[in-house]
Amino acid sequence: MTMRFTKGHGTQNDFVIVPDLDGQLDLAPSQVALLADRHAGIGGDGVIRVVPTAAAEEAEVRAMVDEAPWFMDYRNADGSVAQMCGNGTRVFAAWLRREGLVSDAPFAIATRAGVRRIRFEGDQIVTHMGTWRLTDPEKAEADGFDALVHVDELEQIDEPYSALSLDLGNPHTVVALPPEVNLEGIDLTKAPLVRPTPVEGSNVEFVRPLGPGHLKMRVHERGVGETRSCGTGVVASALAVGFWAGGVQDGATWTVDVPGGTLTVRALPNHEVELAGPAALVAEGETNLLG
Repeated sequence: MTMRFTKGHGTQNDFVIVPDLDGQLDLAPSQVALLADRHAGIGGDGVIRVVPTAAAEEAEVRAMVDEAPWFMDYRNADGSVAQMCGNGTRVFAAWLRREGLVSDAPFAIATRAGVRRIRFEGDQIVTHMGTWRLTDPEKAEADGFDALVHVDELEQIDEPYSALSLDLGNPHTVVALPPEVNLEGIDLTKAPLVRPTPVEGSNVEFVRPLGPGHLKMRVHERGVGETRSCGTGVVASALAVGFWAGGVQDGATWTVDVPGGTLTVRALPNHEVELAGPAALVAEGETNLLG
């Protein structure tokens, strides 16, 4: 089977985009993992299948068809299904616009985490990321954190770090590093250990505030490993920093530096939030990797 693909990235969080405009392609987890393999495949942090919302397998996704005609079927690099990918929404939107499937006017896409509204602003693509929530608001409000994270660190510090859990349609655990710990020195080649253990696993973000409304982040994504950027992780990190600073105020904005670039987060009323950043489509091709 010869299959068309596009390679794209958002702040170097990279994806293999697979068009399935008639909704007939059934990608097995092993096939997704092969496409994402950086040695034997095309390579990427994930795979995005572009499919009409009406043809989605899940009934809850098909129910979004009147508002969002295109479904971003996102899979992690290990082949597992994911609810959402913030950087992926921008790459998805850039591909839809290039193919003439959407115009420059604001539009909506379907994801497993719900409808996401998108607009273009110059070289930036802005995604309305929906609503966010604290995973354990009672403990978070009382203690400022609700989880502990263990990670192998260069200085061999095995003390757990206090962390805050947030839900952005997918799970996140955000660690504010103590001043004496070097953000760049943390070993993220292995998944950090989160306690209590999240049922569906968790993306884990490590943040260093740089100044008012400015922070730096590294992330270990579930099902992938460390990535150069994570859109929902950037949002979770900004919101956590806002929460620790006294509360997330409507209209507050944060600039977040990740290894792959810079993104902007803006808090909206009613616990809604949006993410802005670039997207690039860098390669086109055909592959018969799937047989």
